Amino acid sequence: MKRINRRHTLALLGGGVAASALAAPAIAMNKKIKVGALRFTSHSASFIAVERGYFADAGLDVELEFFQAAQPMAVAIASGDVDYAVTAVSGGLISLADKGAIKVIGGALKEEAGLDGQQILVSDAAFQAGVTDPSKLDGRNYAITQSGSSFHYVGSNIAAAEGLKMSYKPLQKVGAIIGAMKSGQVDAWNIVPHIAKPLAGSGAVHIIGSVKDYLPDYQITTAFTSAKNAANERDQTTDFLAAFSKGIDDYNSTMIDRAGGDAGVDEMVNLIHKYVYTDRPIEKAAPSIINGTMRLSPNAALNVSSIQHQLSWFQAEGLVNADITLDTLVDGSYAEMINT
Repeated sequence: MKRINRRHTLALLGGGVAASALAAPAIAMNKKIKVGALRFTSHSASFIAVERGYFADAGLDVELEFFQAAQPMAVAIASGDVDYAVTAVSGGLISLADKGAIKVIGGALKEEAGLDGQQILVSDAAFQAGVTDPSKLDGRNYAITQSGSSFHYVGSNIAAAEGLKMSYKPLQKVGAIIGAMKSGQVDAWNIVPHIAKPLAGSGAVHIIGSVKDYLPDYQITTAFTSAKNAANERDQTTDFLAAFSKGIDDYNSTMIDRAGGDAGVDEMVNLIHKYVYTDRPIEKAAPSIINGTMRLSPNAALNVSSIQHQLSWFQAEGLVNADITLDTLVDGSYAEMINT
């Protein structure tokens, strides 16, 4: 079967992927690969693995490729333009898994009790009109990137828990959502704390709740690759996860457990600043980077209960095939599975 290209993938065409012999270990090849990321603090494990040589030590010559939303990243993985990536589960990602194009191989960002996680925001206009907590969002519109995005999933679960109805406004990119929130064109949104807190501090938006109150132990993002890589590049994929996990360990140890004290935090913030808030001087970027601290899944472990809940929601909403199973989406031979 011919290689799936970007145009075919965007149309959700292409079926399965071609089989080939197992690759030689990546350590023997110093193989060039591309890793997809967003310029979010939550993607720091990849940045650390590049900067501290963990990918290089595993024989991987990594080029980071940056995106502005989850769904285009999934398309790039399926088309072969990117080899590995970290992003939220979306309807597009699940549909591509159903077509035999991609596989989730591990976990990344997650909600955890006791830590600031994703925040629920409202525009200043909505706040002044009395929307001061999520129970008051009835009849309001909620910003999402695309229908079937993780933002859609979160907003719908908030609405279900509070027994209210909201409409969803797709704006494609996080930057467009921020602009719409500031101008009052949309009423509500959820986002990671390193974006939420500075926005709230400016007075343009207000924090009215936390996502973890509605979705405890939510597996926000996952590590994933093409089905071809998962099946036929096992050594390379294992090497990627091992290096990525070292980046996770460094991040959690430094930013959450503070094993290196203030000096360790300062060093880590400087590293992350090469990729996040690069348009700001370090003294202005540092508070936002620190505010964005959330636990990354140790050993890239995957919360199976959370992934199943997400899959079931997408199916209930009619956004993906009702026959898809967890095994269709996740390659359990890589992912360390946890249930919470």
